Amino acid sequence: MIEYDRILVRYGELSTKGNNRKVFVRRLEKSVRQLLKDMPEVHISAERDRMFITLNGADYAVIMERLHLIFGIQSYSPVIKVERDIEAIKMMAVALFKRHFTEGKTFKVRTKRADKTFPFDTNDVNLMVGDAIFDAYNDDVEVSMRQPDIEITVEIRQEAAYLSSETVMGQGGMPVSSAGKAMLMLSGGIDSPVAGYLAMKRGVEIEAVHFYSPPYTSERAKQKAIDLTQKLTRYTGDIKIHLVPFTKIQETIKQRIPEGYIMTSTRRFMMRITDELRRQHGGLAIVNGESLGQVASQTMMSMLAINDVTSTPIIRPLITMDKNDIIKIAEEIDTFELSIQPFEDCCTIFTPKQPKTQPRLDKVERFESNVDFDTLIAEALANVETVVVSIESNTGADDAFEGLL
Repeated sequence: MIEYDRILVRYGELSTKGNNRKVFVRRLEKSVRQLLKDMPEVHISAERDRMFITLNGADYAVIMERLHLIFGIQSYSPVIKVERDIEAIKMMAVALFKRHFTEGKTFKVRTKRADKTFPFDTNDVNLMVGDAIFDAYNDDVEVSMRQPDIEITVEIRQEAAYLSSETVMGQGGMPVSSAGKAMLMLSGGIDSPVAGYLAMKRGVEIEAVHFYSPPYTSERAKQKAIDLTQKLTRYTGDIKIHLVPFTKIQETIKQRIPEGYIMTSTRRFMMRITDELRRQHGGLAIVNGESLGQVASQTMMSMLAINDVTSTPIIRPLITMDKNDIIKIAEEIDTFELSIQPFEDCCTIFTPKQPKTQPRLDKVERFESNVDFDTLIAEALANVETVVVSIESNTGADDAFEGLL
């Protein structure tokens, strides 16, 4: 039985980066090297528009599974390298086809001629390889150009030809940390982990910020936030989470701020503290899980009143998504079941019966000016606990991302 000898990785969006492409490719190569560092026999070669991972006996299935966790990869295929000879290409194509064929399956041949000096163009290669497969099966096979059961791909490059019969779609997006660092406001609910995942997919390195208010919130609620952070480490490696004690601030808000403005004021102070942590740790933006109109604090008027405490960019990946779309992603990244565990968090305690959906900025500023919140904020910041959450142990790539960020 034929064995794949390397994996071909396609960059996708990175190919549009012009003069900056090398920087993005180097970041992607670093991610792949870290992911596979426990496989010293593997050789990685990152070229301008492709990356080749030479197996040298490594299990291609294990590597394929790990590659699915890396942002910046459009697709990847296990391939076999052959000489730039049409007869060698035809022979290997037939062998690959036999590997997958059962009666009734259709096929298609797709050729990419990266090296235009090859004497046959893409149509020629498609026809000749297709004819070779027909000949091998006495014409007892069918072609399907739109939805084939088996697709044989042939990529002809300057040094060799590469053939495959499998293509797996990657995560897409941009390589980890290529867009800079941001602070993720991680509540423990469904939305914020999804927002973090989508921000990371665009190359954002995240540090999580979680607010807890004992005794109103339990240790299990705090641990849930840490566990959700760990779910995200599969895509980037270790992530810091900053745990902010918020009890005194929330109690003071409840006592001194009119009920309808409690939620608005609470979010404003969360934003102020998160922004200060961003400044201390070199972040460039704040990420949160707000979806327009989903709750009272996520109307445009509410966002205006809350955002007024900072000029830092606020990234809202979920802003136009409905709840079903968010839940679907949460299930795909395995955070949903953890997010719905019934532990109170800071966003659900002291919730007023009728929160203002159109809060006035001048009013909330006047209410807050009557209390020395600055001292309480300074005290909360002085008691922040920072935990480094390591990569989840069940990915098959423990510690593989060490040093990546």
